[in-house]
Formats: sequence, structure tokens, C-alpha cells
Amino acid sequence: MINSAAFPPELLASFVMVAQSRSFTEAGRRLSLGQSTVSQHIRRLEGMTGHRLFQRDTHSVSLTEDGQAMLIFAQTILDAQDRARRYFAGSELRGRLRFGASEDFVLGRLPDILGNFTRRHPSVDLELTVALSGKLHEMLDDGELDLVLAKRRLGDHNGDFVSRERLVWIGTDPNRLAETGPLPLVMFQPPSITRAMAIETLDKAGVPWRVVCTCSGLLGLRAATLAGLGVMVQPSSLVPPGLIALPPAANRPALEEIEFVLIGRHRTLQGPARELAETIKQDHRMGGGAPLF
Repeated sequence: MINSAAFPPELLASFVMVAQSRSFTEAGRRLSLGQSTVSQHIRRLEGMTGHRLFQRDTHSVSLTEDGQAMLIFAQTILDAQDRARRYFAGSELRGRLRFGASEDFVLGRLPDILGNFTRRHPSVDLELTVALSGKLHEMLDDGELDLVLAKRRLGDHNGDFVSRERLVWIGTDPNRLAETGPLPLVMFQPPSITRAMAIETLDKAGVPWRVVCTCSGLLGLRAATLAGLGVMVQPSSLVPPGLIALPPAANRPALEEIEFVLIGRHRTLQGPARELAETIKQDHRMGGGAPLF
């Protein structure tokens, strides 16, 4: 008979990291272990369960059906152990956290990050607000939010830096848009940092433009761009499904970079706000600096 006590946490940690990274080498790097140690941990865990947890070949690593079930169990066990340590150390997080993020973030990895956070900190009441970055900044200034994941321009030092990406023009086909006449734009409504930066770039390059669609949400922008009404602008990692990043052209000058930052209501983050900020930054670091969302 197998029980959770039969699964040492170091084996479960190695298993979860291999499952997330799809690589024994990368899992070892993230855990500061040798690849052979990680492989040994997985072999021991498979011996304890009596089932194969990974399909492995020279090119890929993937979870078996039993491995997918084990991933849920492993995360639950590790989270329970972490909560127990926090409880008996008197450091279990409690309180309310009002967190804001823009819609393009919540369509990426952010829901998984928030799910892991609430599972690890069940005594924290997390309230999520989804709005444009400009609106989130206003709500933060008015004391309506505690922490915001937002965008900022280069040279703006407000917030705790997470990552940097280049903005790109987005459409369906680079040959579909004529290079004569005003460039048709599909834009967020003001206040929008990406809208302002795109228009400033076009004006600086002397490219005529016209806004053909204004939306408050990303789904509307995607629908209008898919219909071929015009082009939209987003960070390179946030290109919506069905669309592509378009190469620069005479009427699509190269855009600037933008930064993702975490901004708190107070200068020094405390409690749940600090923990969630560290969780988001750690997720980015564990991804090897890959695009955040």
C-alpha cells in the first residue's frame, strides 16, 4: 500500500520540475541538481508507484497518463507541506489582495500563476481586476488596488521590473495591406500605452494613419484584425491566436520596446502583495527569461 509519506518531497520536486520544463537537464539547472540526480529521483518515484511517469526519447520528454495523474498528486502534496511549514512557523499569509492586470496578460500564463498562488495561500482573499494598463494605474493611485501587473515605457522607473519585449505590428497577411494611403489601425481605447506608442512612432516616421476600430478588450481587437480591418500592436509574446507578427515595412516602422512591471500601492510591498509579486518574478526566472506571458 502506498501513502503520501512514501514520496519524499525531493523526489516530488524533481518530478514536478521535469513535468514543467519537459527536460531533465533544465529541471536539474532550475533545482541546482545534476541531471543524473534528477534521473535517479524519477526512477525512484516510478519504482514507488509501480508505473511509468514519463515517455522519453532522444528529443522529448512527456507525461504518461499515470504521470499526468501523479502531477496533480505531487503538486497537492508539496503545497500541503508548504502550507504546514508556514502555519507552524506562524507565517501563513492572510488578508485581502486586490490585484490588477490587463486582459492580454490573463489570456496567457497568468491564470496558472494565480491558481498556484491561491492554492498555496488559501487564507488570502484574492480579488482580480482586469482593465487597460492606464485604467489600472488610475485605480492604483486612487487606492482601489494593492498590486498591478502593467506595462511601462522605457525610461519610466515607476514599478518593479519583470521583463522587456519589443512591440510588433500584428495582422493576418503582410501582403494584404497596401503601402499607400493611411495605415488602418485597430486600437485599444485611451488611456493605452501601446496605442500612444504606436501613434507616436507613425507620426515620427511621417506615416499617415487612421483608427478604423477602437475596443476596450483584446477579443474585439482580435476579431477586427482577423477580419482584415487593419493592424494592431502588442508585445511580441502576446500575439493573439490566428494572427502573426508582421515585418516592418515602409508604412510599418519598427516599434520600440516596452517593459512589464509590478507596481504596488505602497513603495515597499508587504504581505500578500509582496508574495504574489515574488511568485510572478520567480515564474519568469524559472522560464529562463522566456517571454513572461
